[in-house]
Amino acid sequence: MPEPTKKDETPNGQPAESVAPDSNGALPLPEISLEISPPPEAVAEGKEPVETDGKKPEATEPELLQAVVAQESSPTENGSNQPQAGGVGVKEQAGSGNSTCSPPPTEDANSPKKLLIELPNDSVPAMGRKDSVWSLGEGQGLEELDKPIESPPQSTLMIESPQSAVIPVGGDITFVAKVEAKDLLRKPTVKWFKGKWMDLASKTGKHLQLKETFDRLTKMHTFEMHIIKAKDNYAGNYRCEVTYKDKFDSCSFDLEVKGVFRRPGALLPSNVFTGYSLASCVVAVLQKLNRAHRILIFDQLSKEAVKDKRMQGSLTLVVSLNIVPRDTLQTPLSCDSGPHATPSCHGSTREPKQQDDTPEVDVWEILKQARPDQYEKIAFMYGITDLRGLLKRMKKIPREEKKSEGGRIRMVVDLADPTVELKWYKNGQEIRSSPKYIFEHKGTQRIMVINNCSLNDDATYSVAAGEEKCSTELFVKELPVKILKDIEAVKTTVNERIELECEVSEEGAQVKWMKNGVEVPTGVRSRYRVKCEGLKHFLVIDDASREDTGSYSIMASGGTSTARVQVELKPLKVFQDLQDEKVLLGQPIKLQCEISPGNVPGRWYRNGQLIQPNDRINIVHRNRVHRLEIAAGTLHDAGDYTFVPDGYSQTLSAKLNIIDPPRVHLESLNFPENMVTIVAGNKLRLEIPISGEPAPRVVWMKGERVILDSGHRVHTETSADQTSLTIDVTERDDTGNYKIVLQNEAGEATASIKIKVVDIPDPPEAPLVPVAGGDWCSMTWEPPKYDGGSPILGYFIERKKKQSSRWMRLNFDLTKETAFEPKKMIEGVPYEVRIFAVNAIGVSKPSEPSIPFTPLAVTSEPTMLVVDDVTDTTVTVKWRPPETIGAAGLDGYLVEYCVEGTDNWVASNKELTEKTKYTITGLTPGVRMLVRVKAINAAGASTPRTIQHHVLVKEVIEPPKIRVPRHLKQTYTRRVGEAVNLVVPFLGKPRPKVTWVKEGNAIDPTHVSIRNTDCDSIIFIRKAERSHSGKYEMSVQVENHVDTAIIDIQVIDLPGPPQCVTIEDVWGGNVALVWTPPKDNGNSPITGYTIQKADRKTMEWYTCIEHYHRSCITITELVVGNEYFFRIFAENMCGPSDAATQTKKSALIVKEGMQLKTHEYSDHDFMEAPKFTQPLINTAAIAGYNATLNCSVRANPRAKVIWMKNKMAILDDPRYRMFSNQGVCTLEIRKPSPYDGGMYTCKAVNDLGEAQVDCKLEVKGGFTFYELMQRGVPLHLIDKYINEKIVDQEEVKKMETLQ
Repeated sequence: MPEPTKKDETPNGQPAESVAPDSNGALPLPEISLEISPPPEAVAEGKEPVETDGKKPEATEPELLQAVVAQESSPTENGSNQPQAGGVGVKEQAGSGNSTCSPPPTEDANSPKKLLIELPNDSVPAMGRKDSVWSLGEGQGLEELDKPIESPPQSTLMIESPQSAVIPVGGDITFVAKVEAKDLLRKPTVKWFKGKWMDLASKTGKHLQLKETFDRLTKMHTFEMHIIKAKDNYAGNYRCEVTYKDKFDSCSFDLEVKGVFRRPGALLPSNVFTGYSLASCVVAVLQKLNRAHRILIFDQLSKEAVKDKRMQGSLTLVVSLNIVPRDTLQTPLSCDSGPHATPSCHGSTREPKQQDDTPEVDVWEILKQARPDQYEKIAFMYGITDLRGLLKRMKKIPREEKKSEGGRIRMVVDLADPTVELKWYKNGQEIRSSPKYIFEHKGTQRIMVINNCSLNDDATYSVAAGEEKCSTELFVKELPVKILKDIEAVKTTVNERIELECEVSEEGAQVKWMKNGVEVPTGVRSRYRVKCEGLKHFLVIDDASREDTGSYSIMASGGTSTARVQVELKPLKVFQDLQDEKVLLGQPIKLQCEISPGNVPGRWYRNGQLIQPNDRINIVHRNRVHRLEIAAGTLHDAGDYTFVPDGYSQTLSAKLNIIDPPRVHLESLNFPENMVTIVAGNKLRLEIPISGEPAPRVVWMKGERVILDSGHRVHTETSADQTSLTIDVTERDDTGNYKIVLQNEAGEATASIKIKVVDIPDPPEAPLVPVAGGDWCSMTWEPPKYDGGSPILGYFIERKKKQSSRWMRLNFDLTKETAFEPKKMIEGVPYEVRIFAVNAIGVSKPSEPSIPFTPLAVTSEPTMLVVDDVTDTTVTVKWRPPETIGAAGLDGYLVEYCVEGTDNWVASNKELTEKTKYTITGLTPGVRMLVRVKAINAAGASTPRTIQHHVLVKEVIEPPKIRVPRHLKQTYTRRVGEAVNLVVPFLGKPRPKVTWVKEGNAIDPTHVSIRNTDCDSIIFIRKAERSHSGKYEMSVQVENHVDTAIIDIQVIDLPGPPQCVTIEDVWGGNVALVWTPPKDNGNSPITGYTIQKADRKTMEWYTCIEHYHRSCITITELVVGNEYFFRIFAENMCGPSDAATQTKKSALIVKEGMQLKTHEYSDHDFMEAPKFTQPLINTAAIAGYNATLNCSVRANPRAKVIWMKNKMAILDDPRYRMFSNQGVCTLEIRKPSPYDGGMYTCKAVNDLGEAQVDCKLEVKGGFTFYELMQRGVPLHLIDKYINEKIVDQEEVKKMETLQ
C-alpha cells in the first residue's frame, strides 16, 4: 500500500507541519500565534478576562494555557550534570497539584518548537468535525474535557459500522461496513477517508485493498477495507461515508499501530508525526491528562503583556514545546486509542513519572539570552545537533492556528532576508490583498490578517519566499449552543394548532427538530413550520392530526430537549345521514352526508371496497359536508355505500340501485340490414345482447306466432344479458321476419331481424347434343327452375362412356354459359353428358344424362408425299399414312393428278389402294402435272395431300455415289471365326453396276458372298479367317459415271508365345529377364506381356506383372534360398497367347556371397525428327455438324504443328480449333459447309526435320433437286434448303475476297 498522505502536504511530498531540511539536516523552529476576539456578551457586560493568579477559571470563559515540554536536569547520585528526560507540565492558576505525562513524539529530538495559539470566544454555533478528534473544542474549559462525548444520531444507512482497533506493526486488519439494500433501488456509494480529506480509493495497492460484495439472500451490501502489513504511519483517524440519493451516513473510527518496545533513550521514527501538526500533538497530550493534572504554565509572559492583550480585545494562549534531548528521554510516548486519541501518538504505555522539583528549562529562552558564541555549547548541553539549520529555519516557519468562527486571525512569518518577495497561498491558490485579507510588514516579520473568520477559511495556508516554502493548517470550529428553556409537553385534539417553544443560549443558532428520532421536514410543502425569534425557536403545526402524536425533541450542539405531544380525536356528530338512492343508468349520482367536526377526513367504500377518485368519480369534502359524485352511473356503481370517518368507529351507509330501460343491441351482431343468412340443414343459434335493469322479459315472434321456450325444433333462451333463438335444423320455410319484444319496469323495446335460409339449386334439365365431331361435340342446356335462394355461379359438366358407370368432370373452373364443347373424346365410342348447377351454397344434384351420341371423323391428310421415280410414261409417288386415322379406320387411298393448264383432277386408281406407293401410268412424255392423295374411311375423304411443284414426265440420269458408313471408314477388325456382314449403301440412276475386288484381284465367291440391290451392296463372310484380311475395293458405275470406295478388313487371332526367354543376371533377391517378341503377332500389334514365376519345389505359377510393354524386366523381392523358373505370355487385342515360353534354366537366390555385376550402359539418344505414328484418314462430314481430323506425331524435341487446307496454312480462323495433347493432333471444323471440303495437311517441324500427312475431307449435304425429290423431301423444305445453300455460297465468296 502506498504511504497515506494528508491534504495539507506540499507539492514536494513533505507534510505541511515539517519543512524540508537544508544541507545540514536541521529543522526550523515554528512559532504560530492566533489572536481571537472575546465574545460580544463579555464585552457588552464589561466582563474582564479571568485572572490566573490563584483563582480557578470558569468553563464558559476563555482560558490562558501554557503547556511546556521542557528539558529537565536533575542531579544524579554521582553528582554529574547529565541531562535527564523531561515531561509535559500542566499547571492550574490556583496552584493545583503537579503530574507528568509522556509528551507526544516530535519529528526530531533536537529541534525544539514553540506554538502560540490565541483562542477567541465566538458566538457562532459550533459544528463538530468528525475528523478533528484531537481538538479540545471551542469555549470549553479544562474541567469539561473529562465529560463524555455524546454519540451522534443512529445511522440511517449503515446497519454495521467499522470499529476502532489496535494492531501491531506488520499486522493485518479488516474494517467492515454493512448497508441493507431492502429499500434501495441501486447500490449505494461508499468512500473511505483517512483524516479529513484523503480519499483512500486512489491509494489501493499492495498494503490497502477495498472490496465490495452483495448477498442476494439477505440483501446486504458489505464494504470491506483491508490493511495489509501495517506500518507506524498507518495509524490515525479514518472515516467511512455512505451516500444514496439524498441520504448520507458516515462513521469515524481510529486505528492504532503499536510498535516494538524501544530501549530507554531511543528515538521514535521520524515519520511518526508525518502529516500531523505539533499543535495536534500538544492538544492530544492535554486531552489525555486528568483534570487534576492540567496545569497552566506561563512562559516568560509578563502581566503587562497580558494586560496589553486584553486592552486589544483578545486573549492569547501560548503553548511552548521544548523538545527533550535524546539522552534524557526515558520511555517512548504512548497514547490511548480511544475516540479522542490523536492518530499521531504511538508507542507503549508507561506509568506517569513522579514530578520532581527541578525547575524547567526553556532552551529557546536560553538561546535568546545567550551570546552567539555560546550557541554551540548550549546546543551540546541540551542535545541540539543542528543548531545552524535550526536557527536559520526558525524564522521562516509560519504559525499553525486554531480559530473559532467570527474572529480575526494573524499569521506571522519571520524572514532572515526582509528583501525576499513573499507570496501567500490558500489550498494552493494565491491570496490577493482584499478587505478580508490584509498584509502587514513589521521589520523582518510578514503578517497576514484574516478578518471575519468563517468555516470557508478552514484550509491549508502556505507561504513561499523564493524557493523556500512552508505551510500550516487552520481549523475553524463553532462553539456549542446550550438549551436554556426546554420544550413542554402538549396534549390537544385534532385540527388544533400546536406550537413547541425552546430557548437557546445564542441568537441565530442552528438547531434541529426531531420527531421520534427522525428529523422533522421543514420544506415548502411540509406541515411543519419552524421560526426563530432571537434566542427562541418554535415548531408550529397549524392543523394537527393523530399522526402528529409522538416524541418531539430539539437538538443543539450543546444539548437536547424532549417533550411528548398527544393529539386526540373530537366526538363525532351526524347532522345528515346517507340516503338510499335509485338512479337511471347514465345519470349523475350524488351521495352526501354532514358530520362534525368538519375537518375530519373520511373514506368511501362500495361493497366493502375502497373507492378511489378518478376522472369519473369525485370525492368532495367541504367543512362538515362529505359528498361522493359519480358523473354517469353504470351498473357496476350499484351496491352498498359506506362512509367511514378517519379515526372513528362509527360509519354511515346507504344503498344505491341503478335502473336501465331495456335495449336490444343488434349492432353488435354486424349483420347487414339485420339479415341472417344460413344454409338449409344447419343449426342456427342467434345470440343477441340485451340490457336493462332489472332484467327484462323477452318474447320472440314470427309474424303473429309466438315462439315458445319449450319448442322442439325452434325454441328460445333468455339470460340476464342476452337472448337467443335456436333452430336445430333449418328449412326453407324458416325464412322470414322475426320480432323481439323486451319489457321491464323502466320501459319497453322491440327489434326485428330477418332470417334467410339458402339451399343448393335444383338440378337442370337434361342437356342437348346437336353436333358431334371426331373427338368433340357441342351441347346446350337450360338453367334450373329454383336457384336455392342464391344466384347461380356456374355449371360443372361431366361425361361418361355409355357402357361405363364412372363419370368424369370436364371443367374444374365454373362455366357461366349454358353451352359447352367437350373435347378429347374417343371416336366411335358412345358417350353421355350431364350438368351440375352451382351457387354460393353448393352444387346441385346432377341433371338427367343426355341422349347417347358417338363422335366420328375423317382421317387427317396423308403425309410425306414425294415423287419416287419418273420415266417417260410413268410417275411413281409414295407417301406415309395419315397421322390421325380415327375410329372409323382407313379404307384406302385415292391418287389423283392434274395436268398443268387444267383444273380437272383425274383419279388414277378406280379402286382404293391400301399401299402407300403408287405408279401412275399412261402419261404423255414431257407433260408437267400435279399429283395428290386422299385418305378414305367411313366418315368420308380426308383433306388431300398435294405435291407442291409440277412433275416433269421425263427420265433423269443420276451419277452414282457410294455412302460408306462411318464405322467402315476405318479398319474393320474381326476375330478369327467371327462372321463378317457389311452393308454399303449407294445412289445412282438408273440402277448402277456394282463390282468388288480385293487388292486388285477378283473375289472368290466360295469364300466371300456378295449380294447387290438397287441401293446397297452386302459383303458376307460366314466364318472369318486371317486370309480374309485385306483391302476391298467397291466400284459403282452408271453409264460413264463411276464411284469407288475402299474397305479395310482385318481378321486378328491370338499371338504366339515369346521367343528365347533367358535369365540375364541374378543378384540379391533380383532376377533380370530378357526375351524376344513372338514370331506370330496374331495379325495385331503386341500390346504387352504377362510374366509369371514358380518355385522349383512346388512349381505353382504366380503372376508377377501384367500388361508389360518392354522385352526385358527385373523381378524383385524374391525369397533368398529359393530357386525360381519364369515364363512369359504375349498379349494383343484378342488377349494373351495360348502358350508361354519358359526359361530353360532356373534362378537360385543365393543366401551368402551375393555380388552385383555392374554393366556399362551408354545413354540412349532420344532425339528424333518428327514422325507420324497415326496418319490422317479421309473423312466425309455432314454439312452443319462438327467434324474432326486426328493424327499422332512423335518427335523430340517437341515439334511445332501446322494445319493447312489446300496447301494454305490455317491461321486465326474462328471456324477451326486446333488441339495438341501428348502428341495427338486434332483439328475441329465447326459446322462445315461444302466449301470446307478439300485436302487437309498436318505438318510437324522441329530442329531435326519435318513430316506431314494429308487427307481428303468431303462435306456431304449439297444435294441436287432430283436427289432431294428421290429422298422424299417435301417441296417447301427443298426450296428452303436451296435458298440457304445459295446464301452460304455467297458468304463464302465474300470471305474469299476478303482473304
